[in-house]
Amino acid sequence: MTIEIDSNALTANANKIGWTQLANTNLLILVGVTGVGKTTTVNALRAGGLSYALLPNRRTLTDEFIIGYLQTQDGQTPNLVQDRAVRFDYTRRYRAQFVGGMAHALAQLSIDPNALTADWLIFDGLRGANEVTHAAALLPNARFLMLDAPDVVRVQRLLNRNDAFDTISGSQATIDLSAYNSLFGIDGVQILTALVDSGEVDLDQLKSKIAIVQKERENYDPAGTKEALLTDAKERTIYIDTSVKTAAQAAEFALERLTR
Repeated sequence: MTIEIDSNALTANANKIGWTQLANTNLLILVGVTGVGKTTTVNALRAGGLSYALLPNRRTLTDEFIIGYLQTQDGQTPNLVQDRAVRFDYTRRYRAQFVGGMAHALAQLSIDPNALTADWLIFDGLRGANEVTHAAALLPNARFLMLDAPDVVRVQRLLNRNDAFDTISGSQATIDLSAYNSLFGIDGVQILTALVDSGEVDLDQLKSKIAIVQKERENYDPAGTKEALLTDAKERTIYIDTSVKTAAQAAEFALERLTR
């Protein structure tokens, strides 16, 4: 059974008496964009014997500590924002105010010591060179597990997981998929075209998932993120391409590194 830390066990008041700052815990930070296999790998870590508790994930902290903060700043009543493009705009604004973005928010948090019942706390997750660079400095005890996968693989996974959160606004007019050659390569476009031609995937559905991958790439560059981690936290970073390792293999590799 996976232990999940309730958001009520966290506070942005770093001086709360008796509480422990996350910077002083055994913290494993997942790094990676949508569709790289973070959830699957975390489940495999549990099966592999890692004792951990899950912190509220990036989505929850974005809602409660970032979007809510900015909406209040704008004189609005905090409310849930589901559209991915709008959420990207909010997180971009937060980064403009607080260097490090989500890494800054994470470093401000303290946790109720009664919630520390596992060997590790896992946070899902950070994205982008800016975030990991500042997390490496602000959270010196944290370890980083970066998961990666080619963009075409990520699109395929988004199509398969049927997550209502994977939505984005904008026109979905039919266009030639060859327009995405620069993003996926010719071979990748052929794979996606075959899904549409076979009737397995609706074109509008496919383009909605592609839009998510494109929007993320505008905000977070996986190659730059990897380079930043290997520069700023090389000895604390575990990098895995989940298109070449199964979840079980990824977990085995990560466990070996974590227990050194």
